[in-house]
Amino acid sequence: MDRAAHAGRLTVRHRGAARFLGSGEVSGAPPVVPVRFAGYAAIFGQRDLGGDVIQPGAFARSLAARASDGPLPVFWQHRPDRRIGTIDTIAEDERGLRVIGTLTDAGAAALLRDRTVRGLSFGYCATAARRTAAGRDLQAVDLFEVSLVTQPMQPLAQVHLVRP
Repeated sequence: MDRAAHAGRLTVRHRGAARFLGSGEVSGAPPVVPVRFAGYAAIFGQRDLGGDVIQPGAFARSLAARASDGPLPVFWQHRPDRRIGTIDTIAEDERGLRVIGTLTDAGAAALLRDRTVRGLSFGYCATAARRTAAGRDLQAVDLFEVSLVTQPMQPLAQVHLVRP
């Protein structure tokens, strides 16, 4: 993928097609039929690139508290001005924080479908953490959003299924 900045816009070239990205949009393309995806936004017990380890149960309180708040947003690269979809189902399982979501942005959906972007991440505030020599063990976090990202802090946090 070749990227070049032009007067506040980002041109993304992928497989010969150019998409011009302005402030607040992932692509200039019109809305498409939503694309569904499933994956893990967090993996338990695995140190991420920043030194954090998410412990099982870390999301439980936050998920219970936000159960009536409606769907969690999906952002592009943690940018709140670039909402690209919603998380429809979210739960902890033995592996981590499993999500099923819907993308409604044409550009993000295309990048996900052709496997250009597969990373997942989450926005949070740690509410219970223990410092270690290698980083932090996160026992409880408040969850704010899930993002589709090019470089997740936890390399194992990935989309594993995409359905048009």
